Amino acid sequence: MRREIPGLHQKAQYKDEIPDGLFLVRVERAFYRYHPQKPFFAVRFAVIQPEEFTGEALPGRLYCTAKALWKLRWFLCDFGYDAELFGRDVIEEKLLLGLHGIIKVSHTTINGRSFLNLDGFASADKWEELSASPVGSRDS
Repeated sequence: MRREIPGLHQKAQYKDEIPDGLFLVRVERAFYRYHPQKPFFAVRFAVIQPEEFTGEALPGRLYCTAKALWKLRWFLCDFGYDAELFGRDVIEEKLLLGLHGIIKVSHTTINGRSFLNLDGFASADKWEELSASPVGSRDS
């Protein structure tokens, strides 16, 4: 039996997809995942601002390889992780929960799969200053 489904061959356009840009977020979940070549922290952020995206979840990875530690450090410092533990090279997963700050995200498609990139971080107190640039909207 043959079925005609209009639009099947076109690339999917999701209206609910989070656009590239800046978001004020809170760490909702974080856990370490071991991988022989690329260990990482899987982090899920809950969007706080802008209001039109409040409640949306943003998944991301922060790699723990020697080359990627700079980004993990950047995240921990800007999100206000415990300085004493940071100084001892210790990350307590439970203490990551509830941390909040700003993330800059973009999307990459590899082999037909879309991935969210964590491009940058800033402390939450800079939201008013940085949010002056528009993020995008769901209607576009």
